Amino acid sequence: MIAIAITEPGGPEVLRAETRAVPVPKEGEVLIRVAAAGMNRGDLLQRQGLYPPPPGASDLPGLEVSGLVAACGPGVAGLAVGDRVCALVAGGGYAEYCAAPAAQCLPVPDGLDLATAAALPEALCTVWTNLVERGRLRAGDNVLIHGGASGIGTIAIQAARFLSAARVFATAGSPDKLALCAELGADRAIDHRNEDFVAIVKDATGGRGVDVILDMVGGDYLERNIEALAVEGRLVHISFIAGSRVCAELRPVMTKRLTITGSTLRGRSPADKAAIVAGVRADLWPRVADGQLRAVLDRGFALADAAAAHRYMHEGRHRGKILLHTGRRPSDKKPGEEPTT
Repeated sequence: MIAIAITEPGGPEVLRAETRAVPVPKEGEVLIRVAAAGMNRGDLLQRQGLYPPPPGASDLPGLEVSGLVAACGPGVAGLAVGDRVCALVAGGGYAEYCAAPAAQCLPVPDGLDLATAAALPEALCTVWTNLVERGRLRAGDNVLIHGGASGIGTIAIQAARFLSAARVFATAGSPDKLALCAELGADRAIDHRNEDFVAIVKDATGGRGVDVILDMVGGDYLERNIEALAVEGRLVHISFIAGSRVCAELRPVMTKRLTITGSTLRGRSPADKAAIVAGVRADLWPRVADGQLRAVLDRGFALADAAAAHRYMHEGRHRGKILLHTGRRPSDKKPGEEPTT
């Protein structure tokens, strides 16, 4: 198979196409003939040498894929060769074939394009575990989502709505991104370049603040997030684009009884990931199946153009997800073409 490897830590130019052996699915795994892989900032960090794969995972980048089940390993139940699936993986997505734990696969509904489904697993799992598990989002809460036009942000806005948030605020940095946030269900899209999100959420909530903040910025946003939170508010960090080292006044954390938490997804145990995928399947996947919750796609690149896709993501102009396409639709397979395992 063709795969995109990281030859050494560095810029996009270190991504190179290689010929590799097709993975053999292990106990509880399926082999997926990849239609598309979703791109994530974790891929950029891995390429730079800042986010190594967990022990036992593929060294190839790519944390989510979609495609057809090509083979099943021992002990797999509920999936069969030919099934349309998308999956959360710990690596290996930048390839024509990818092994995935069966418990981390989701069935692609008939009405959803197979390649588009690659944009969903990482975002849905990140949003569900951080808004629901760590952020303890409850019906009637007010929510602020930073980076509302990103792949995570676009899903988070919709998910907060379906999870019965009272009001959803989202930050973005351009008119088209702000319009997208509003289209997806944000009650107030905030221009972080020209508006003060603290003042806006305070004004909109009668001075109370928001109950949950999903933050992927970090850096100097910490103190402003603390100020924007209501009493008993929860701040959940999922990235730190503006930096991971911060300094903040602790007094309001104590007086408002705030919770500051965060998580990563890639390094979680298979059991943790299976539980998260099960939560997504129960709470959010029905909305995907009926078309109410959708992936927002910016553009797709051929797998061989992964370096160009990374450069594009670095520019930060994208709205929603960027996909890498393998170039052959799984429906084009010929009889006997799938590998034997």
